Amino acid sequence: MSSQTFWRSRWLKPAVLLLCLTPLFVLAWLWWNHRLGFNRVEYVARYTGIWTLRFLLLTLAITPLRRLPGLANLIRFRRMLGLVTFLYGCLHGLHYFALDVQWDWRTIQEDLTIRRFFIVGFTALLLMAPLAATSFNAAIRWMGGRRWQLLHRLVYVSAILGVIHYLLQGKSIVITPVIYGVILAVLLLARVVFWFSKRET
Repeated sequence: MSSQTFWRSRWLKPAVLLLCLTPLFVLAWLWWNHRLGFNRVEYVARYTGIWTLRFLLLTLAITPLRRLPGLANLIRFRRMLGLVTFLYGCLHGLHYFALDVQWDWRTIQEDLTIRRFFIVGFTALLLMAPLAATSFNAAIRWMGGRRWQLLHRLVYVSAILGVIHYLLQGKSIVITPVIYGVILAVLLLARVVFWFSKRET
């Protein structure tokens, strides 16, 4: 199979989508078979949260990766990955409201006004909402390309807040969120380098 045949395959996008949803299928299987450990509420919260961050970083990785030879067609999957990221983020947030605090509005108000961990995480999710809502061609035409691009730069802020949210989950610094922070820093640096190289040409 040639490279062009591979990228143009009508089965490629459904296959990528199925792959993206596989973590949810795994989580559902673990839940159904009581394999989530003693505190399944905390397990699901961490699971959906980490997959949200992973897909967010993967979405950001599309732009630098597509500049490599033979990978230009990766841009076809950026919108899908962005929407998948928002899906996981919504599930993460819904889990907090519905299962963690069980719609206790007093607790929710306290968490979202006092506790930095929840404030940062909720802000990151809110910033993703307008990006998901305008991730369609009609939105680009309505807003205009320049305004659309400016709005979608919020993804960088959301990613930074997502890493900070992960860092704040524990009482001490652990290595895993630091690794995600380094990955994000590399992805942002790649954009800065490309921007400067583009200006010089």
